[in-house]
Amino acid sequence: MRLARIAHPGGVAFASIEGDGDDAQVLEIAEHPFGNPNFTGKRWPLADVRLLAPILPSKVIAVGRNYAKHAAEFGNEVPQDPMLFIKPSTTVIGPNVPIRRPRGVGRVDFEGELAIVIGQPVKNVPAARAASAILGYTVANDVSARDLQKSDGQWGRAKGFDTFCPLGPWIETSLDAADLALKSEVDGVLKQDGRTSDLVHKIPELVEFVSGVMTLLPGDVILTGTPEGVGPIEDGQSVSITIEGIGTLTNPVQDI
Repeated sequence: MRLARIAHPGGVAFASIEGDGDDAQVLEIAEHPFGNPNFTGKRWPLADVRLLAPILPSKVIAVGRNYAKHAAEFGNEVPQDPMLFIKPSTTVIGPNVPIRRPRGVGRVDFEGELAIVIGQPVKNVPAARAASAILGYTVANDVSARDLQKSDGQWGRAKGFDTFCPLGPWIETSLDAADLALKSEVDGVLKQDGRTSDLVHKIPELVEFVSGVMTLLPGDVILTGTPEGVGPIEDGQSVSITIEGIGTLTNPVQDI
């Protein structure tokens, strides 16, 4: 199932997307998409609604240096345990919403990532049962103010600006995410070309590790890390991140 959050003629709702291309339809879900969703009976052509960020998490937990080649491109070692940092919920935006580059921050980079969306409250869930805690997967861009990341020595400010966590276009709930192609393009030029099989700390391990630190709530998002090839984005450019089996997340870039 592809779960989305949409703006439709009557307001905002969760929805399931059926079909592809011009024939795609969105079916409105009552209340929330967790468990067994209840449908209202309302439906619209996908072309008649606007896709929003597919979830509004209470927190976004990101994993740093989780691809060996990405760690190496910045001269870093791969950490023995997952390296965690938090992105505020206010960083989250949906497809086609501008990534806003703050004044005076210097270099701002894109980072294409697979995102895990949690489906139920969990604490200390073992890796063997991690799949039961996962609602599905979506595409993410862990936008980073690189100069501030280096100068601050911790990443809260560099990773925490409003609009610095695009998510979308939807959540794919029926997917084996262990080995998916991940590609990032800036203005149509390929920049990242990786696979989720290259994750140092795999998805079940990440869910176990993160839930051992903090309680995960329905809708919380774990960003799994980015492959090598990250780079700067400038005003007027467009970033597109595609993950096999999910789709493409595109956002323009805008100076403020």
